[in-house]
Amino acid sequence: MTDRPDEAAKANSEEEERQRIRRGIRYCLVVFLALRVGLTLVGLAGVAVLPHPSEDVAREADIPGPVGVPGWPAEDVTPGFHNVVSSWERFDGLWFLRIADSGYQDDDGSAVFFPLYPLVIRFVASIFGGGAELGAALLISNLAAFGAMVVLYFLTASEFDERIARRSVVYLAVFPTSFFLLAPYSESLFLLLVLTSLWAARRGRWELAGAAGAGASATRNLGVLLVLPLAVEAIHQFRGSRDPGGLARALVWSALAAAGTVAYLAFWQFTTGDALAPVSQQANWQRGFSPPWATLSAGTIEAFRFLGVYPGGYHLLDWLVVVPTLPAVLWAAVRTRPAFGVYVAVSLLAPLSYVFQPRPFMSLPRFLLPLFPILWAFAVWAGRRNGVHEAIVAFSATLLGILTILFLNWYYVF
Repeated sequence: MTDRPDEAAKANSEEEERQRIRRGIRYCLVVFLALRVGLTLVGLAGVAVLPHPSEDVAREADIPGPVGVPGWPAEDVTPGFHNVVSSWERFDGLWFLRIADSGYQDDDGSAVFFPLYPLVIRFVASIFGGGAELGAALLISNLAAFGAMVVLYFLTASEFDERIARRSVVYLAVFPTSFFLLAPYSESLFLLLVLTSLWAARRGRWELAGAAGAGASATRNLGVLLVLPLAVEAIHQFRGSRDPGGLARALVWSALAAAGTVAYLAFWQFTTGDALAPVSQQANWQRGFSPPWATLSAGTIEAFRFLGVYPGGYHLLDWLVVVPTLPAVLWAAVRTRPAFGVYVAVSLLAPLSYVFQPRPFMSLPRFLLPLFPILWAFAVWAGRRNGVHEAIVAFSATLLGILTILFLNWYYVF
């Protein structure tokens, strides 16, 4: 008889937990669907609001327009409801689709695109039959985006509370480059794997943390940097447990996060004799070393140097995304758990140090997208003063609309 109150309390606790899980998933689904429907409508309308010459004309005149990749030509923009799907087939997405369809080719630049995302595209496309690569890619990206929102919600709720979790999911959805989460790019899969890895590490589930980290490092080159925050988390947990065996085990699984990159380099060594092809072929994108402070200085100068003069607006748009996030990066580095601070720091310093000199902040708005702890900073600040949340959403959504329309029309947002 004395066990019944305990059993009732346990049952109530389990029911509350199930309700919490359902509440979180339902919230993320609503936000995801709102983003998906909204950007679908933008895709239908936005693809026809700017001029877009044919690929040949654009290439000869060096103006924005369709840009194909070796073995996968870009389709000209044509009217019709097919733009619900075809309007997202842009820039790097063509590389992923080409690799999924026919594999890598030596010396064409494809090595810089890491293999997990195109491998998953190839597998899913094989289920639907030939020519389904674009549909498969969009399906994978959208499912991964929703999954990333769910993991972000529950990780944030455990680190802060559900109020911060809801805001963080919204800020991810309206982030100025969130359209990359739904396009045939590897961003959403990468973000899902990073979140899963760090979520698992925080719970001491090191096998899952290492496996998800390995997946992340097989998805993007910066994924290998997950080794550092995972190792920091392992040491942080050791300081509380003083368990040397547990620390050794956690560090071993943390090191597994590099396995995806190591396997990919081994593939190139075995097939071409050049293990560093994914690094050396970066030269095709004309990037070079720049100290982070020099990048920030040059990017700021360029942003305001050509106001109102084409194509100076690209520099300003980059600046409007990158610079307002820097206080959030600093906040995350010093106010969150060390593993999260290290993740943000190393993941930002790398692209700040390896840049396209004529446009120092190029692609940085996309590289910021997986740095989820900066969303926590905005979510915390929004709770301190009325109107801050609305201002963040309005500012970010405005940039999201502008950048999405430029991306859909083959203008230089990648």
